This record gives sequence, C-alpha cells and structure tokens, in this order.
Amino acid sequence: MWLINRFTQLTWQQPTTEKIIYLTFDDGPMRGVTEWVLDTLAVYEAKATFFCVGDNIRKNPDIFERVVSEGHKVGNHTFNHLSGWGNDFLKYLDNIEKCQNILENTLKNYSEKLFLLQKQNNSLFRPPYGKLTFEQINFLKQKYQIIMWDVLSYDFDRTLSPAIALQKTIKNTQNGSIVVFHDSFKSFKQLEWILPRYLAHFTHLGYKFLVIDDQK
Repeated sequence: MWLINRFTQLTWQQPTTEKIIYLTFDDGPMRGVTEWVLDTLAVYEAKATFFCVGDNIRKNPDIFERVVSEGHKVGNHTFNHLSGWGNDFLKYLDNIEKCQNILENTLKNYSEKLFLLQKQNNSLFRPPYGKLTFEQINFLKQKYQIIMWDVLSYDFDRTLSPAIALQKTIKNTQNGSIVVFHDSFKSFKQLEWILPRYLAHFTHLGYKFLVIDDQK
C-alpha cells in the first residue's frame, strides 16, 4: 500500500464500485502459452491486456495479431525485458522505443484500419519486474501510461504451490484490481492450473474481465 501512496503517478488499479477485474499478462507472445491463454479467456468471455516483449512480437507476429483480433489490449514491456534498475538511462529508453516501433508496425502490417483504431490508444507501458527509477518515471509518463498492479499471482514462483498461489490471488482481488499473470514458458505449469480456476471463481461471482483503458 505504501508504494501505491508513494508513486501516485503510476496506475496501480482502476477505481470502481462495479464487479470488474483487469487481467494482465506479461512477457509474451509465446507460442503454445499465449495461444492457450487466449483459448482459456474465450471460454469465460474475458478480455485482458497483454504487455508484450518486443522481441517476442518479432518472433511470433501471428500470435500477437491473434491477441489483438480477439479484442484484447496490447502494451509495451520493453524489447528485451530490461529492468529499469542497473541499465543506462538512454539504453533503457531506446529499448522501450524499439518495442513500441515493432508493436505499432506489426499492428499496421496486420490491418491498416486496426492500426488507426489502436494508434490513439496504445501508450500503455509496464516495466519488467516493476522496476523504474524516478528519472525514468518522470520521462516516460510524458508519453506512456505506466501500468503497475495491486495483485500479483506469483504464477512464476515454482516454490509456491498452485493452490496457495490461487488462494492468495483470489483473496487480494477486489473491484478494479489490476492482476498480473505471465504468458511465459517459466510460468506455464502454474498458470495452467491457476488461471481457469481464477476465472471460474470470479465469473461465478458475477465479475467481468475488461481491458485497461488508455488515459493518455
């Protein structure tokens, strides 16, 4: 909570009294994993925001295009999954711009109409590991809406049982929560168990799963 209060220029959740959850997926698109996520979301008519690594867009443009064509949102997660800590300021910014360029160019190659629709609404950025310096925040917020989270699923943590991870994720979710999952090979075994049960639980309670609206 102190982080949310300290870094108010970052988006941690979407305040609402409605039963809405904002699912997000980091690190894709990855063949097999992202496709499974899309299939699972479709079962529950859920939409999500995918923070994509630029190099993975380059490797899997067809999966990236599927994400967009099925009504999900895409955002920037740097080109090489770089941490904002311990990297040169300009190198880090260049890596973000490299991701943004391939994200926008892939959208444009996929569909000119879709590109134009997304062009005014594709300035979402999430820093890998959630790590940014004050200098980076002050610069990036001029162009991007920096999306953090208030619920972490720990699907990447292989020392945590899937049942405990699910229990914690459900317990911490509230109206307007931004929840982090990972469509990565590292997380897939945990994700495969957690995600369907999470979706089923909140669907039964009457929740909707929506994309994050760009406020830039």
